[in-house]
Amino acid sequence: MAKKLPQHEESEMSFLDHLEELRWHLVRGSAAIIIGAILVFANKSFIFDGIIFAPKSPDFWTFQKLCSFSHWLNTSIPQLFRDADLLCIGQDIPKLQNISMTGQFTSHILVSIIAGLVIAFPYLIWELWRFIKPGLQPSERKMTRGLVFFTSLLFFTGVLFGYYVIAPLSINFLSTYSVSEAVQTIPTLRTYITTVTTVVLASGILFELPILVYFLTKIGLITPQFLRKYRRHFIVIALIIAAIITPPDLFSQILVCLPLMILYEISILLSIYITKKEAKKEQAS
Repeated sequence: MAKKLPQHEESEMSFLDHLEELRWHLVRGSAAIIIGAILVFANKSFIFDGIIFAPKSPDFWTFQKLCSFSHWLNTSIPQLFRDADLLCIGQDIPKLQNISMTGQFTSHILVSIIAGLVIAFPYLIWELWRFIKPGLQPSERKMTRGLVFFTSLLFFTGVLFGYYVIAPLSINFLSTYSVSEAVQTIPTLRTYITTVTTVVLASGILFELPILVYFLTKIGLITPQFLRKYRRHFIVIALIIAAIITPPDLFSQILVCLPLMILYEISILLSIYITKKEAKKEQAS
């Protein structure tokens, strides 16, 4: 029977031991993505017709709400908004085409992998936390309590925002924009999927800003004063990000900038809270 090592010796791992541990965390995370991808791949009709292609339909939730809002503006403020169909968009999006023999199959695989990544995201964060947890002090472990929940919550909030707000507006603008009547836009399946997935994933990542600020404040790299000082700089950065992930129209860029600015203000409040809490701990000690 093997002799059990003392707890302090078990906790001391060599560099190769850490690499081996990381490898297994990566293997389990990859397996979760593959399982999610297989589930998505097996439900082709629901994923494509019900989710992927929904933002190009005139009956999509976003287009209906924008049209209802347009009619409300026309009724409430007729002096400023006389056109009842001002925001009634999404009606003229052309059908998609596939020009490659393997285009539909490879698109199916691509969508399955990306959807598997989104589905497995909470598990991936949990595996990451399990890897770093043994090296943390008790106070640091307490600091990361709720990490998986809040990180996943912000990510999925960003994904939903990208899917229901940015994606349909981008699709409508890019597919209906024209430089001349002599040119007809016929979007391909691959470009459509690339637009939707890029916008959705980028939104999910951008919504992780408060988590990033939380840890940077904890380790002392940023302060509330720093965040206030560079607020104007962040507005410029937010506008640049909005210009990259949205079509070049003012309405879409404002819709992206507003939640980013709200997240930034929340991050400032979070940084203030953490700074005061750390100051109290220092005074108590």
